Amino acid sequence: MEFKFVLPEELNAQNLKELLENEWLIPRKVRHFLRVRKNVQINGEPGMFHQPVQPGDLITLTFEADDYDVPTINLGNAKAIVPLWEDEHLIIVNKPYGKKTHPNQPDEKDTLLNDLAAYLQPKGQIPYVVHRLDKETSGAILFAKNPIILPILGRMLEKKEIHRVYEALIEGSLPQKELIINKKIGRDRHDRRKRLVDEKRGKTAITHVSTLKKVKNKTWVTCWLETGRTHQIRVHLASIGKPIIGDPLYHPKASSDQRLYLHARELTLTHPFTKETIKAQATPFLSES
Repeated sequence: MEFKFVLPEELNAQNLKELLENEWLIPRKVRHFLRVRKNVQINGEPGMFHQPVQPGDLITLTFEADDYDVPTINLGNAKAIVPLWEDEHLIIVNKPYGKKTHPNQPDEKDTLLNDLAAYLQPKGQIPYVVHRLDKETSGAILFAKNPIILPILGRMLEKKEIHRVYEALIEGSLPQKELIINKKIGRDRHDRRKRLVDEKRGKTAITHVSTLKKVKNKTWVTCWLETGRTHQIRVHLASIGKPIIGDPLYHPKASSDQRLYLHARELTLTHPFTKETIKAQATPFLSES
C-alpha cells in the first residue's frame, strides 16, 4: 500500500516522527518498519524521523504486506451499498433498516460490513468498523478503508469530533421544544439485550432533543449525542415517557410488524488528512412522510 498526503495549512510545528506517532497514530512496530525500510519520503526524498515537516509537504508512505494484519471478511451484496461520501481513506454509507452493522459469527455474510467488503473489493480496499448502528436503526454510518486512518477516526469518536444527528418519531410531544436528557445508562441485568437508566452504576449519557414537527398524537424530533452509549437515544426517550414508535425493546406497545422510527440523518467530521469538512446526509424520514 502506498499513500500520499499533502500536509494541510493547519499543521502544528513538528518533525516527521511526531507526525507519524502523535498525529497519525501509526503503531511503533509499523513506524520502525517504515524507518528501517526507508519507506517514508518527504517531497520525493527519503525522510529522516528528526526532520521537520511543513504545511504543503508531500508525505509518501509505503506499507509492506506484513505491516498490518488484514481481516478476512465474507463478501456480501455490493449492490446493496448506497455511498454518501467516500475517498481513498474512508466511506460513509446508508445503512438500511433491519441490517446488522457487522457479523457476530465468522460465517455470517448478510451484514453491512459484508456488503461493503464486496463493494470495495474491485478497488482493492477493505472496510474497517469505526462505529455501529443498531440493527433496527437506519442512516449514515462511517467506515475506514485502511488500517492507517482507523485509529485516528477512533480517537476522533472518543473526543466527540464525529457528529451525528438523528431523526425519531416519538409518542406524544416533548414537554418543551428543546431539552437535554442527562441520565446515566447501564446494562439491564435481567435482559442482556437491553440498557436502562442507572444513576448508581451507569455511565454518563447526554442527549439533546428538539421538536421538528407534530403529527396528531406523535412528534418528529431530532437528537444529537454528547456521548455514545448503546441504545442511548432509545433509552433516554423512553425514560421520559416518550418512546420511539416501533421500538421492540423500549416501547411497551410496539407491534412486531412495525419498524423502529430512528434514523441517522447526518454525519459530520473534519477529514483527518485534508482537514476538509465532510457532511454526509441520508434521506430524512420527515421528507418521506
